[in-house]
Amino acid sequence: MQAATPHRLFPVPEWREKDPMTQPQDIIVIGAALNGLAAALALGGRHAKRPLDVTVVDLRDPRGFATNNSDGRASAITAAARRMFEALGVWQQVAHEAEAMADIIVTDSATPGAARPVLLQFGPEDMRGGPSSHMIENRHLHGAMLAEAQRSPHIRFQVGQPVERYHFGPGLAAVTLADGTVLRAPLIVAADGRNSPAREAAGIRLVGWPYDQMGLVATVEHERPHHGRAEEHFTPSGPFAILPLPGNRSSLVWSERKETAERMLALPPDAFEEELRLRFGTHLGEVKLISGRHGYPLSLFVAETFSGPRLALVGDAAHVLHPLAGLGFNLGLRDVAALADCIHDASALGLDIGSGSVLDRYTQWRRFDTVATAAAMDGMNRLFANTNPVLTLLRRAGLMAVNRLGGLKSVFVTEAAGISGNLPRLLRGERV
Repeated sequence: MQAATPHRLFPVPEWREKDPMTQPQDIIVIGAALNGLAAALALGGRHAKRPLDVTVVDLRDPRGFATNNSDGRASAITAAARRMFEALGVWQQVAHEAEAMADIIVTDSATPGAARPVLLQFGPEDMRGGPSSHMIENRHLHGAMLAEAQRSPHIRFQVGQPVERYHFGPGLAAVTLADGTVLRAPLIVAADGRNSPAREAAGIRLVGWPYDQMGLVATVEHERPHHGRAEEHFTPSGPFAILPLPGNRSSLVWSERKETAERMLALPPDAFEEELRLRFGTHLGEVKLISGRHGYPLSLFVAETFSGPRLALVGDAAHVLHPLAGLGFNLGLRDVAALADCIHDASALGLDIGSGSVLDRYTQWRRFDTVATAAAMDGMNRLFANTNPVLTLLRRAGLMAVNRLGGLKSVFVTEAAGISGNLPRLLRGERV
């Protein structure tokens, strides 16, 4: 399939760059993807009560991220995350590109093409507070966040040069770019992905393991409307998710054994579509692949600590989870929102925003929630990606029991919406 011509989704003005040698900044954010832009907006965006001066550093020009031939992924934005984007001034720009999950069904199949009776369902009557999540393509979200960041006089970008050296404290942190440019600030926020160079430079170790699985991602068009229904089909090789997008389109996220996934990615487009249809089913009519196909190795890793001297980790730099519940990006937004609370509170009191006490508060707030979520996702993956007949009976009985218990279903919906627990202000829809 020939790739579509890239196009900009949002008008992005020319970069506003400052001379980092003479103008100080409060915070350096490493990484201009979704989590990095969220951190920049939460700390220095136009809707912050007391915006701080933020410089975003990335080797790549982020204006190339928000194109129609990007990585193909879409995200399930929880109700709490939607509130956060509203508070940051972003959701208003992309709401028309989002599809509410009005209905969610869960099945458990012994083989990809087998019958898939619905064992668990969450309908409108279970979501009285509104949809628990909305689906949106990452390219739309990134484009809106980048445009909003460019509107803030407190956010600058330093792109096109890799970071060659990091220095963490004691008084200030600093990064040296390949061209010799030196940036200094009281705090560095690492949003530079699962292989985070900033985390490695700080000597923070990861705990976890890779899975013998890959996540395959694609977008399809189908004959019949999905009516906002999200489907999660558990198979022995991993979950196969059909997630609704605007129009008669869906985002597919499914897990396969690594060897099988690599073979599928190497197939000609027609043969790949046949494999896809086998898993998709016929309930939405004819299915057509309308995007590229992408594969991502799956793993579980959590940083031993989410902060170090003059350094805070957010998003994939702090944790990488199995995508079966679509919580990875939302967990990163929880990091950003909690960090924003800690930093803005300290700044309002005139305290050092990169001090150990501020960063310790952030780590204590976020790490337990992350470890508990990671353990739950790992347990679910091991339980469902299993052909043991006893476990198969137990998990099916468990799903049907949950489906019959309204109170328990409400708990699941609340968790899926991200509105439980000690929420930072942004996730409550409040400005910081």
